[in-house]
This record gives sequence, structure tokens and C-alpha cells, in this order.
Amino acid sequence: MTTQPKAYQGDYQGEPAVWLQAGPYEAAVLPGVGANLIALRETVKGYKILREPEAGEMEAFKANPGVHGIPVLFPPNRYVDGKFPWNGRTYEFPVNEPATGNHLHGFLHTIPWTVEKFGSDETESWVVLSQKVSEGHSVHRYLPHDFTIRLRYTLGESGLLQHVSVHNDGEELLPCLLAFHTAINAPFAPGSTPEDVTFLATIGERWELNERMLPTGRFQELTPEEEQLKKGGVSPYFAEMDNHYTAVPQNGRNRMELRDHKEGVTLVYDVGTSYKQWMIWNNGASRKFFCPEPQVNLVNAPSVDLPAEEIGLFALEPGAVWEETSRLYLIRK
Repeated sequence: MTTQPKAYQGDYQGEPAVWLQAGPYEAAVLPGVGANLIALRETVKGYKILREPEAGEMEAFKANPGVHGIPVLFPPNRYVDGKFPWNGRTYEFPVNEPATGNHLHGFLHTIPWTVEKFGSDETESWVVLSQKVSEGHSVHRYLPHDFTIRLRYTLGESGLLQHVSVHNDGEELLPCLLAFHTAINAPFAPGSTPEDVTFLATIGERWELNERMLPTGRFQELTPEEEQLKKGGVSPYFAEMDNHYTAVPQNGRNRMELRDHKEGVTLVYDVGTSYKQWMIWNNGASRKFFCPEPQVNLVNAPSVDLPAEEIGLFALEPGAVWEETSRLYLIRK
């Protein structure tokens, strides 16, 4: 059974949400919690693709919304001692990860976003959300730039399309560092087990990380399982993973594929080639979910002495726009 496209304001476990329905899919986004796309479901088979808060977990989720749904990280991942050197200045970010003494994950995944519009037509439903930063905004004190980040989620027969854009509204070069901490249920089918799923990711080399989870600038040799990861056919839980990789597209596509062999269905997460790095984290090989995180830049990129193009460290000129798309969908193959 498929659903006529529809977009409407509603409720998700007591939190205001915009719901999208189209084809066999439904999705919910939470404007008040970082524009987190908290749910993506296939309603015919009852698949829950993204990790959602369990009953009674909403307050804990809102206090730490980084490991459910699709959180927006800007700037993403870790920055040594909270320092962000940029264009002759050094910005000071709060040290919010005491174990490493670093700043972690930026500022946009915890604050409210503006719903610009939502709607539907005969084939799709959509919602557009934005974050406009200028003087007086809570983020401006740490990133003193004028900019707008806009997210559009579109749902249709071909799954969920994410379009993200960053607009430099100011007069100075804007650092454009972005990632999504996407939390995927593995398995996502209610009748499957962790033994039923394997995955592929278009990784290249693994960055060496030090004891503070920061890149040393060197690479490490891949394990046999990581080599197999490039081809598919390895469990998301073959080892504890909190690993940082270069992204190497295959056949022009940068993606993660999660195959459920019992169901005969594959979840495709095609993230676009502007994402030059992957983080893959599986919560200590929890056997419940893992996070294949598309990332524009290397962790701690402004403090790493490597070519900017190699580590995804780039700026937007005044008036410039950067944009990229990603898609999550299911195929039987």
C-alpha cells in the first residue's frame, strides 16, 4: 500500500514535527531540535530505517540529539582545545567533550530552526527549514559570520532526497565545514537480526587518530574486513568502529549500502561527491545501529598541516553558495 503525498504539522512523541508521506515512505523532522530528520520509515513492510528514540527517551534525546535520526553538524566533529584557526584569526569554541578536551559537533544540531514552507503535489511531499546566522544569533558569538544554511527534505517513490545549501551572506570568507551524523538501524526490518545484514561503504584510506581522536596526518593500513567493506559483504559490527576514512566514489557515486539478506532488500545512502571524508561509528559494535557519517572535511581540518583540497577545507566567498544532495532509498536486488 502506498500513500498519497502529504505534508502536515503534527507531533512526534510530544515534540512539534513536520510529517511527510509519499509512496511507501513516511518521515518526520523536528524543527525545534536542530532540524533533525528523526524518522524515515517504509510503511508497507514496517521498516524503521533511522534510529529513533524509544518510549521514554525523548528528554534524553533532546539533551543529546547527536545519535538519533539525521543531526546536522556545522562545523563537524572535533577541534583541538576548542580552537578554530581561520583566515588569520582563531575562534574559540566551547570544550564540550571533557574526555578529549575538544569541541565536538558544532552548534546547529541542538537549536531550533525555522520552517520556511512545506507542501505536496501529486508525486512528492517536502519541507524547507533554515538557520540564518547574523549578529545577535547564538552561533554568531563563536562563528562571527553572516550566513544561511537551508535544508530541503523531499519524499517520494524514490525515497528521501536531502538538499543542503550554505549561503555566505557576509563580507568575509566563510568556512564551509559540514557533516551529517546519520544513525541507521541495522537491522531496519522488524524480523531481521544483526547476522542478516552486511554493508558497503566507499571508503579509501583510514586516517590515524591519536588518543584525543584527532588526525595525525598519517594513514593506517586497512584490515581485511575494511578491505571487504569497500566491496560489501561485511557486518557493520565486525569490530568496534570510531574510524575516519577518505571517501573514494565508486562508479561516480559516494555511498553506503546496507543489505538485508533475509528480506532481499538494500538500503542505499548516496551522499554526493562533495563529501570527501567518512566517519563510521558503531557505538561499540552495539548490534543495534551504526552511523555512516558523510563529512565535507577532515576532523580538526583548520589545524592540520595538509593541502586544503585534500582535507576538504574550503571557504565561500561573499555571496557564494555551496550545495549538495543525498538520497536514502530502498531497492530489491
